[in-house]
Amino acid sequence: MKFSNKQFALRRMQSEDIAEVHALEEQVFPTPWSQNSYQFEVERNAASKPWILETEDEQGKKVIAGYIVPWLLVDELHVANIAVAPQFRRLGLARKLLRHSLVEAAQDGAISASLEVRASNTAAQALYKELGFIEVGRRKHYYHNNGEDALLMLLPRLDDQIVRHHLEAH
Repeated sequence: MKFSNKQFALRRMQSEDIAEVHALEEQVFPTPWSQNSYQFEVERNAASKPWILETEDEQGKKVIAGYIVPWLLVDELHVANIAVAPQFRRLGLARKLLRHSLVEAAQDGAISASLEVRASNTAAQALYKELGFIEVGRRKHYYHNNGEDALLMLLPRLDDQIVRHHLEAH
């Protein structure tokens, strides 16, 4: 299947998206969040700013291609979760989700951003570095399913002007 010419709509994650987001979560992560976790993020966590990218399948049915769950914690955006469905990878969707969240957070007063990433996930690390994140630490045995370390990455300067300039350059 070819998806490079598809249209992807970015919108806030809503309660009716939770089942599909959770199904994607189970498909792509060895230790998925629960549906209740997503329900909390969408309905009750004031710090949570979840977004989805949506497109249409061959039958015209709307499908979720990817999602991000960032938290705006005082003046820092923390990316808690981000995923793209396997059939939609390599189209720049994770970049689009992350860029949007960074710009929105900067506009809301965030001055930095952080995230954890599996030490073995070099593709994600490359994306984060491309967007200005730097490795600042390592969380030993962070992932419960296999004891893998997480790299702590930080985007130390997040203000609207810098974010827009950096993102427009890429």
